[in-house]
This record gives sequence, C-alpha cells and structure tokens, in this order.
Amino acid sequence: MNDAQHTGALEAMLFAHAEPVEIERLADALRLSTVETEELLEQLQRRYDEQKSGLALLRFGPDRWQMTTRPYYGEMVKRILDTRRNAPLSPAALEVLAVIAYNQPVSRSFIEQVRGVDSSSTVTKLLEKGLIEEAGRLDLPGKPVAFQVTDTFLRVFGLGSLKDLPPLHDEAGEPNDSGADEESSESDAEQLEWK
Repeated sequence: MNDAQHTGALEAMLFAHAEPVEIERLADALRLSTVETEELLEQLQRRYDEQKSGLALLRFGPDRWQMTTRPYYGEMVKRILDTRRNAPLSPAALEVLAVIAYNQPVSRSFIEQVRGVDSSSTVTKLLEKGLIEEAGRLDLPGKPVAFQVTDTFLRVFGLGSLKDLPPLHDEAGEPNDSGADEESSESDAEQLEWK
C-alpha cells in the first residue's frame, strides 16, 4: 500500500469506528509503526483543515483519534438526524457539567455544595446521556462515588482535552479590584476544599 491507500484506509477505519481509537490499534491494522501512523493522521487532519472540510479529526490525549463533523455544520447535521429524542441540555445540566469538568473527579455532594441545590436528578440524566461517568470512589468518609466527564463530553463540546476548556476568571490572570475580594475568594476556596 502507498501513502494514499493508507490514508484512505485510516479514513475508512475512523469513520466506521465512530469512537476515539488508539494509534496503536490503527497502526496494527495498517501494519505500520505508530510514528508513521501518527504522521498520516496529522497529514489527514491538516488536509481537512486546509480544505475547510465538513469533517475534522480530533485528537484525544496523546494517543487517540476520532473523525467528527465540524461544529460549524452542527445545525445542518441536526436537521438530517432525528434529534427530537435528544433534548437540549438544561442550564442546570450545563452548570453540573462545568463543575465536574473544572474540578474532576468530584462527588455529588461537592457538586451540590458548589451549586447550592440538590443535583441528583441532573447527575443521573448526564450519566444516562454518557456525558459523565463514575471515576471510582474518593478517599473521604463514606467513600462517595466520584464523577468525571467522558470523551463524549469532549466530542459534543468540540474539545480535544480538558486543557481546551476556557480559563476561569482567576486562571485568566484578571486582577482583583481590592485585597478584600482576594481574601474572600481564598476563604470560599478553603470552604470548598476537601479535607
């Protein structure tokens, strides 16, 4: 096989798999090294970007790739798919996702402490949608279940990893107006910190 055939085979495998795939599995199927396979994936990714293709290749972490549609075409893709069963996320669900994504792994009680309301039903719905998953148990009294976001969350929001999340206000380096605000935010952080 030449490079064009290998690239075609990569496209076919990524399209058929529909979930993130490890480079090692792709390389094994192509009978190439992981370095050669990664080079082909990066070339294909650049080609899609340069051609402004409706398809995009997303890289998850250091070793997993997935073919997706570009978010720009999301509305048109939704028109062709039956999305009536997939209700949009509520503001409460988006809040819970933000709490988990920025602080994971977190317990249900942490989520509720941050939001100030019971979040049990929202967490259950997000689990059903596959946007969050259980991430073991925390080393706290009662050994509460911890939650983290999934690859589906990253894909839905067009993120390659959690590093692509927009920075929080404090992380963006925005200066506080006074030292009182700084002390207040530090005491708030201490209250939310697990001890």
